[in-house]
Amino acid sequence: MIKRTLTLLGLSLALAIPAHAAPPPNIVLMLIDDLGWQDVKCYDIDAPSPADTPNMDALAKRGILFRHAYSPAPSCTPSRCAIMSGNHPVRAQTTCVAGGKPPEAQPNKKMITPWFRGGMPANEQTMARTLRENGYKTGHAGKWHMGAGPLDQGFDFTTYEDAPNRRGVTKGRKNRLQDFATDQPGDPYQLDAEGFPTDSVTVGALKFMETNKDNPFFLYYATWLVHTPIHCRSKALVDKYAQRLGVNPANPKQWPVGKGQKNPFYCAMVEMLDHYVGQLVTFLETTDDPRNPGHKLIDNTYIFFTSDNGGVERSKGEGISDNAPLDEGKTSPREGGVRVPFLVAGPGIPAGKESDVMVNGLDFYPTILSMAGVKKPEGKNLDGADLLPLLTGAVEDSSLVLDQHGKPRTEMVWHYPHFGRNQSTIRAGDFKLIRNYETDSGKPPELELYRLVDTKDGKSARVDIEEAKNLAAEQPEKAAELNARLTEILTEMKASLPYWNPNCILPLTNKEKAPTVTGHSVDGQTVTATFQENGARVVRADAIYTTKNSGGEWFRMIGEVDNGTAKLALPPEATQAFINLIDENNFMVSYPQSAAAESKGSGGKAKGGGDGEDEGGAALGGAIPLGGAAKKSS
Repeated sequence: MIKRTLTLLGLSLALAIPAHAAPPPNIVLMLIDDLGWQDVKCYDIDAPSPADTPNMDALAKRGILFRHAYSPAPSCTPSRCAIMSGNHPVRAQTTCVAGGKPPEAQPNKKMITPWFRGGMPANEQTMARTLRENGYKTGHAGKWHMGAGPLDQGFDFTTYEDAPNRRGVTKGRKNRLQDFATDQPGDPYQLDAEGFPTDSVTVGALKFMETNKDNPFFLYYATWLVHTPIHCRSKALVDKYAQRLGVNPANPKQWPVGKGQKNPFYCAMVEMLDHYVGQLVTFLETTDDPRNPGHKLIDNTYIFFTSDNGGVERSKGEGISDNAPLDEGKTSPREGGVRVPFLVAGPGIPAGKESDVMVNGLDFYPTILSMAGVKKPEGKNLDGADLLPLLTGAVEDSSLVLDQHGKPRTEMVWHYPHFGRNQSTIRAGDFKLIRNYETDSGKPPELELYRLVDTKDGKSARVDIEEAKNLAAEQPEKAAELNARLTEILTEMKASLPYWNPNCILPLTNKEKAPTVTGHSVDGQTVTATFQENGARVVRADAIYTTKNSGGEWFRMIGEVDNGTAKLALPPEATQAFINLIDENNFMVSYPQSAAAESKGSGGKAKGGGDGEDEGGAALGGAIPLGGAAKKSS
């Protein structure tokens, strides 16, 4: 009897312990810069892309291709910060590039872009930090553009500081028809056996994976491709696409904007990108997994592939890509600016599938934690949804994608109060509403309503992905419903809306009612401004301030308004400030008034640097100095 009991006990223990459990998986997140929805052949729906993308197409066959995937924002910094932090760009107050500057009131512009951050706050609980705290080795290769550098935000390894030729651009290359790469040793862009230039970002990524394959690793592979400047070091590739497209690479007039993908340099860049993606996948396919004997790394690695925003259609008057049939491109909240390629593959994910379920880059953080078996950090906000149940289940079942409240996620919101766009957008199910703020200060925003698709049983039939037929007048109730929901979501996330400019030379209703600042006093770190209301009540005051060690970035704090005065108690480290008053008609007055003019083109980059095109805030003349004895000015 005792022997039988022990035998049964032994059998129970054997059943309870799996013979071999896979170790924690590796994660490779490929975030491509400015790659459009129609740049990859596997996404073609009308006209085929002229660029050859065999490796990206093969990755699609390995896993799931999403037709309704979106970036968190229509531009670089907010999308990257959202993906890495898990915070919606609106909630994080990071809604565009080149943030961290005082708002600028230009005399010929009706609206003023509100203040927004230049990147993630220092010591953000990033995806990388959370994974590192749970035993992962974390590596970054390529572009950053999120403020404080990778090593300060949870990464063990980065190529950011040691990649002077990170875009394949040398200081002296002024002509893209010269200085092509060769196969000669010592050439920093030496052509490989297949004729492709060496890419330092890919070299760094491969080095990180090789060095850390004994551990679970998270690689953030952030290419500089296919961002401007539009050029290619491979003469063979440029010649190939010039011939295929029937154009002269020396004559940009032959590839005008909006006439399809006609730029031979851009097509060459897309194929270069495809080659480097293939190099990473090949490494995973051919490298033994030390943690999983008898297997290759690919068997226990999840791969995410996407873009930070829609494709760029023009630069310096030159046609680059073409997002058609989607409308517009990068910096626009329309479909061409936010709909992006998204491929995902890995253990348990079915091969060769497509899905019409709406997904977003914000979903990567919670999904990757779920894949890694890591709990969400206590108190950490994640605005995205865990996609793992969808990826390993019925890939067309949108009810498997749950929001933070455990309900099916049916909505997505974008907010872009910048660059003359001044728009907020919501997609809810098959419909999309665009709110245009720049009308007249005495009128409500103009609304556009589109039915993008008709979804039945998880499949979406194309209706108006071009956003060509505005249904707002035909369906006012639907437009009002989505507009109210958009307001509710933006209010919950404390969105900063664009302001009306009282100094605009164009006519604006109620601009004569904007307040006037009559003077200010400084007592240590407290600034008190006095103002006169001219017919409109002042509803808010804030200070835009900088610090000695901010790297040129400016920050915002909200003050107190009471009976003709605005009081702003600034932090001890603040060195100078501007004051903004906002009235009930949403006009903003900046004081000292020189703030707006001096903020433009002042130079200087936010800590962590940009990508060469976007500049952060800088110390400005005319600001109110802080500290010392009490001072008054009028």
